[in-house]
Amino acid sequence: MPDVFADLVGQDEAVATLRRAAASAAALLRASAAAIPAGTGRPATGDDDELDAFAAEAEAEAERPVGGEVAAGAGVDPGAGMTHAWIFTGPPGSGRSVAARAFAAALQCVHGTGCGQCPGCHTTMAGTHADVRLVVPEGLSIGVNEMRALVLRAASTPSGGRWQIVIIEDADRLTEAAGNALLKAVEEPPPRTVFLLCAPSTHPDDISVTIRSRCRVVPLRQPPAAAVAEVLVRRDGIAPDVAEWAAAAAQGHVGRARRLARDPEARQRRDAVLAVPRRLTGVGAAFDAAAALIEAAEAEAEASVAEVDAAERAALQTALGAGGTGRGAAGVMRGAAGQLKDLEKRQKSRATRAQRDALDRALVDLAGFYRDALTMALRAPVAPVHTDTAALAEAGAQKWDAEGALRRLEAVLECRTAIEANVKPRIAVEAMMLALWKG
Repeated sequence: MPDVFADLVGQDEAVATLRRAAASAAALLRASAAAIPAGTGRPATGDDDELDAFAAEAEAEAERPVGGEVAAGAGVDPGAGMTHAWIFTGPPGSGRSVAARAFAAALQCVHGTGCGQCPGCHTTMAGTHADVRLVVPEGLSIGVNEMRALVLRAASTPSGGRWQIVIIEDADRLTEAAGNALLKAVEEPPPRTVFLLCAPSTHPDDISVTIRSRCRVVPLRQPPAAAVAEVLVRRDGIAPDVAEWAAAAAQGHVGRARRLARDPEARQRRDAVLAVPRRLTGVGAAFDAAAALIEAAEAEAEASVAEVDAAERAALQTALGAGGTGRGAAGVMRGAAGQLKDLEKRQKSRATRAQRDALDRALVDLAGFYRDALTMALRAPVAPVHTDTAALAEAGAQKWDAEGALRRLEAVLECRTAIEANVKPRIAVEAMMLALWKG
């Protein structure tokens, strides 16, 4: 198994920060163990000495005088140490959840920096570590009941003697009540509990100011296409020319680049989206294009959740005694209608989220096309996002000029904003298609 940070593409500065924090956290645990009366703690090892040296080096670097003099208030920079709450920010595809999971593995690593070989690293990366809880919102939001239960469980003592870690993907989907429940835990954290939050930014629309003020922020950037292509070649065995095309088309989104490179259906869906500008020949064509885009997103979402939905329903029915022939089996199944209804509600919410995610990916591709047309109209010296539709974008640039291309790009971005604000996707997409046709 490689180093736990190996999949965090193009984020060298963030990786260095997280390694220093993991080393300081492990040194802190070692210091706590040293305080235990003789004969009751574990024996020191060479790894401990190396870890202490790494943590001391990070602290010494932070204490280095500025301009030959000690700066006012100088001491151990918190950047070299550990804290109980973190926020990972960055654009989609930058690796927010990857960074959080890798950092969790480094904190559970017996060597302290995320070796990728020890049981702590292996189980965390596999999602089976008893002290690491991952919250992935299946619906449109994360509710207060789920957050309260999670905070309560996180207050328990780590079973492995290291850290109790909570990873919240898409923390921007916390409801106000759920955010307040989390805030109480972040304000008064239980011993050896660490909260890792992932959000697009620290804007109040994404994460509350009060939670932000109690967390350390690790900003991630959009990985360069060359770095994404290198990972696809090295890790996934994809041909270099295909990897370069997929990395550029995905606009730095590692997961999407992998899907485009390996999944023919994903490429077909992208081709259909990029054909939209040619289809907008009138009002009727605009509504037809909107309907096709919505139906494609629904089909993609249904395909992505169908297997999980079926497995969940089968597991619940089995747990409730489906297929049983003993006394009372039929009565148990009749009484289970409420639980099945709750499951269907959760699955419907997840399907809605999957549909919106699929639609958003299509809008990002469409925005990339009009961005290409805009840069070509301005004769900007930048490479196109979609190399395979560069000729069509050039034709559009000549027909619309820079102002027309910009208006169309803004129409796509406004559609994304409207959907995020809970406007019905069909209404938002229809309005966008009419705006693209009118120019």
